[in-house]
Amino acid sequence: MAVKVLILEDNPVARSFLCRVVRESFSDAIAITEAGDLESARRQVDQAGGRRGNAGAEPFKLILVDLELPDGNGMELLSDLAQYPALKIVTTLYSDDDHLFPALQRGADGYLLKEDRYEVLVEELQKIVRGQPPLSPAIARRLLGHFRGSEGGQDSGFMPITGFSSSRPVALEKPLDHERLTPRENEVLTYLSKGFTIKEIAALMGIKWFTVNDHIKSIYKKLNVSSRAEAAVLASKQGLV
Repeated sequence: MAVKVLILEDNPVARSFLCRVVRESFSDAIAITEAGDLESARRQVDQAGGRRGNAGAEPFKLILVDLELPDGNGMELLSDLAQYPALKIVTTLYSDDDHLFPALQRGADGYLLKEDRYEVLVEELQKIVRGQPPLSPAIARRLLGHFRGSEGGQDSGFMPITGFSSSRPVALEKPLDHERLTPRENEVLTYLSKGFTIKEIAALMGIKWFTVNDHIKSIYKKLNVSSRAEAAVLASKQGLV
């Protein structure tokens, strides 16, 4: 079954460009739905299982969101889809803090600049299968500088990967509530702890890499961690891997 992708972009030329980027980035069969404004994007989401993705229809797995739209702002869609089971990536021309941080706070899993070269955007999207957040280089530098600055010039070593949530990393001594993980999630956690990429885990388990990513997001949420390193350390301390 093809992986469903929604691209929200009002500029037809930019929309066509992003379609090419998405198709080049992944080896999976891709089914792209295009939307030129918020209303049509919301309609497409409703037709694909609703904004919580639980109405039985096959939901989108990847959503690219432009910010400035004819009938509103892409931030509104990010807020609407806070519980939606998809990777949500902002694609915009804005690299300033006033756009970047509100987008991340509303649940964006990545932030790409449309002004970047085609090859750069493809490379950044491909990071998804390696379990890394897709960030334009300029945005990654801005985030690193922000977090270092917030720690008085010291790198805290922590940057949330899934959703860039504001939850703090847990102490390593916290007991691992692995009973709450499903057998599939335990299997994914084991592979993560051994250093396999999302694409490799998908091949080993015979499932789509987007499904692996869904399992990882569930693991992070259940264990209250924000990176594979934290999850691996907790799992190791509890003797799971």
